[in-house]
Amino acid sequence: FPAMALNTAGLTVEGAEAATREALALGIRHVDFHPGIERDGVARVVAKAGREALFLTTKIRKYKDEPPDPVAAAARASAQITDDLGVLGVPSVDVLLLRDSPSCEVMQAQWAVLEEALAAGRARAIGVVNYCQQALGCVLKTAKVTPAVNYYMLHPGMGPDAHGLRAFCEARGIRTFAYGPLGEPGPAPELLESPALRRIAAAHSRSVPQVALRWLAQGGNAVSVRPTVDFGLGKSACAGAACRAGLEERVNAFGWSLTPAEMAEIDALTS
Repeated sequence: FPAMALNTAGLTVEGAEAATREALALGIRHVDFHPGIERDGVARVVAKAGREALFLTTKIRKYKDEPPDPVAAAARASAQITDDLGVLGVPSVDVLLLRDSPSCEVMQAQWAVLEEALAAGRARAIGVVNYCQQALGCVLKTAKVTPAVNYYMLHPGMGPDAHGLRAFCEARGIRTFAYGPLGEPGPAPELLESPALRRIAAAHSRSVPQVALRWLAQGGNAVSVRPTVDFGLGKSACAGAACRAGLEERVNAFGWSLTPAEMAEIDALTS
């Protein structure tokens, strides 16, 4: 599982295509995308670069049925998998992730669909998105396959094990795939302007976004990153030199280390 992924959330078709091309040119093979517009942009790159060039992670759409309908939810998940693979022009994705639901029965029914996709070779691994301990407990009651990863927000100020979720997952063999190293739905000013993070960044001649990303990666998490800091609710940007510079900044969060004292200091930050 590649340690860093490009997060295409909020990008247009053209933006997702451009960001994926730039990421691939810089050695970032892992692309984390949503179905629909983002998927369509990624598909353009797959068509030209080839399936083996990219590590593909996508998600099942989240619907709000009233009342919850497990049968319909399972059917939609199955249909989406078929549709996504067809648009991407590939026989399988690397990771398929399931979003949470207020209904335990819906999550269990949809997880069974992901297990079927795994068994059929339509995904190499399956995981979940934003699952709390209760949601994980629900899925695990009927699961034949334990989720490989739990994809959830984690950034400095939340501590290395927010709400004990990571420890709960690790004890069950579920690894953390973190998004939002700078906060969501947009970059958090409190984080970007943190005196502690700025001081640590200056000591390494790095930026605050690089320190936030380094903290997550050095802590043993895989991380999904936006191409630049120009993003907000439902929108993101990747254009020209700014996109490449943003991705280069993220690539350069690797190849160096925070000291144990700096890791401990960031672990202790609260917000």
